[in-house]
Formats: sequence, C-alpha cells, structure tokens
Amino acid sequence: MTTPKVMKCCGEAIREATKIVTNGGLVVYPTDTVYGLGCDPFNVEAVKRVFLLKRRADKPLPILVSNLDLVDRLVNLGCVGRALASRFWPGALTIVAPLKEGVAVPDVLTCGSNTLGVRVPKHNCALSLLDSVRGVFVGTSANKSGDAPPLTLEDVFKSLGGGADLYLDAGRATLGKESTVVDVCGEGLKFIREGAIGREAVLEALREFQSINCIRE
Repeated sequence: MTTPKVMKCCGEAIREATKIVTNGGLVVYPTDTVYGLGCDPFNVEAVKRVFLLKRRADKPLPILVSNLDLVDRLVNLGCVGRALASRFWPGALTIVAPLKEGVAVPDVLTCGSNTLGVRVPKHNCALSLLDSVRGVFVGTSANKSGDAPPLTLEDVFKSLGGGADLYLDAGRATLGKESTVVDVCGEGLKFIREGAIGREAVLEALREFQSINCIRE
C-alpha cells in the first residue's frame, strides 16, 4: 500500500498541491473550521472521486472561494447574503445562493441544482491554496459521510484512509466545528446547519443590517 504523501503547509507544499489539482488530484487541507477534502470544482472526474471517497450521494458539494469579488461572479448573494458575507467572511459561514445566469458548473458538483454553497475561509493555508488554484476549490469536510468532523490529519486518516493524493498539515483545526450553513435562495434566510457560528449571531447580524423582515424561520 502506498504511503500517503503528507507535507507541512508551506510554499513548497502549496506548489505541490497546485500540480496535483491541475492534474485532477485530490488534496486534504486545513481550514479555520475542520480539515477539508478538495479538488478543482470544474473537473468532473475529480469531483466524482470526492463523492466516492466520502461515500456521499445526492448531496451537493460546497466550494471555498478566495474573495468576495470572485463569489459575485458565481452566485447572486442578494441583500441578505451580502449582509452576512460582510459580517462573517472570511470565516465559518457557508452561504447557499443561486448560480448566476450563464455560470456553468458541473451537475455532479451541485447534484443538478441551480444553487451553490460558497465560503471565504479564514485560514492562511487554505487561502494560499485557493490563490494558487484560480481562487476556487471544493470545500467539503475530509471524512466519510456521517463520521465526526476531522480536526486533525489523524482524524482524516481514521475516516478516509489514504485515498487523497496529498495531505497538507497545519496542526489541529482552530475552531473545531463545521461551518454554519444558510440558504438565501428564497425571499429570506433558511438555516441548513448550525455550526461554528451560532444561529442567534447570524440573526443579530441581520437585525443590525435592518434585514429582519427578510428572515424566514
């Protein structure tokens, strides 16, 4: 059995990760929330490998994005999404929003929907990786579906084994909880998952932006 390739997150490791991603490979990497498993979101075969490794079915994959300008090229955040992005990005909030007209992402990534979960992370290694791969990267947790979120590479190996092509190590994940996920595709806001950012903190941010009438409980 091939020994998994592990590298401390540094310039050399980011360059190696970039080569692997360009060739359709999978990389495990640290974020501010938990360890992630990613690939080029526009590479269909690589995305399929992520689904197989995670044993995940019929659930769209979110992506990490390097900055808000790039997010705006992909999705329509709307007033609620933009208010939340201005408060919590970079950080532990994933926003599910409608894809912009004309934006083509693989159906396998979104499971055929016209929406996409996006997040700008708050982690130097993740941001360096994003900058090296055109600013977008699959941002799902590096574990089998149903397993506990991985806070260290040891957790990753226990759950996934050695199925990725490179593992970037930066110690224990800072927050230790998955991102909070909200949906802004309708008239207001829908909570999909409460994680590192509490529900009340999200609602309070919207109150401050005078968006309380948009909220859908």
